[in-house]
Amino acid sequence: MNIKVLSIGRTKEAYILQGAEIYSKRISRYLGFQWIELPDVKHSNRLEPATLKDREAEAFLKQVQPTDCLVLLDERGKDLDSVAFASFVEGKTVTSVKNLVFVIGGAYGFSEAMRKRANHSIRLSSMTFSHQIIRLIFLEQLYRAFTIIRGEPYHNP
Repeated sequence: MNIKVLSIGRTKEAYILQGAEIYSKRISRYLGFQWIELPDVKHSNRLEPATLKDREAEAFLKQVQPTDCLVLLDERGKDLDSVAFASFVEGKTVTSVKNLVFVIGGAYGFSEAMRKRANHSIRLSSMTFSHQIIRLIFLEQLYRAFTIIRGEPYHNP
């Protein structure tokens, strides 16, 4: 199985880039992994939120194949603790899922087109985080999931 993480807009903070690079390398030891930052939608500051979400959806969906398992990281999603998330990921590795695609949306979340296409929706926290910092938080949790699956000592229950 391969995992792809899609996000919109470039990461600007050096500490997020550094952390993301560290966790991306760690995750890559377990399976094929890609983190793809899509460019911001042009003139996004002039668009209504609904229009912006639609344009972001177009960009995201160009990166997704019909057979991919698409998971939105969304405030409306299902709450999972780290162990349950690890179980979710492990379940996808033992099924016929070839590509597991996680999507970090923009500041306004996801369009209805994205919600309809999604196979799953997961909520990382009841707190609100910027779409920049959530990248690092999610990559850490993804790495943690693999250490849980493998019984490695990183995770302390």
